Amino acid sequence: MNPGLDLALDRVIRAPRVVVWNAWTDPSLLEKWWVPAPTVCRVDRLDVRPGGGFVTRLSDDGVEFVPHINASFLVVDDLERIVFTNAIDSAWRPANPAPVPMTAEITLSDHPDGTDYRVIVRHGDPAARAHHAELGFSEGWGSVTKQLAGVAESQAAR
Repeated sequence: MNPGLDLALDRVIRAPRVVVWNAWTDPSLLEKWWVPAPTVCRVDRLDVRPGGGFVTRLSDDGVEFVPHINASFLVVDDLERIVFTNAIDSAWRPANPAPVPMTAEITLSDHPDGTDYRVIVRHGDPAARAHHAELGFSEGWGSVTKQLAGVAESQAAR
């Protein structure tokens, strides 16, 4: 991690790694946590494999959905790591996404209390990193990670 270019988040999720993985790879589960509530998410494409597309939309009213993310998965190591970027869209075309181009790496590892969940979001330059931080990276990614934990922990309790 490069602190001048990257933002990070760490959390222990009290659920087995396979449950957290499933919350990332099952569209019906991803929709429950991927955007901060009360905004609603719709998954249009979730092809979790290297080269696969990642397309979601969001809605504040549950009726009108607008584009959220159009990205490509770069690396998928089952149960361990997912890397995606919005700098290449789901059709593998170069993109200039708003608010910032980024590459996100999500890693999962075993923890005595469940899963050690780590996110590193990489940016191309310090200005993009600063802009993402100012837009509320910690609050936004923190909020959805808390929601992910809620989904995974409720799934694990079943």
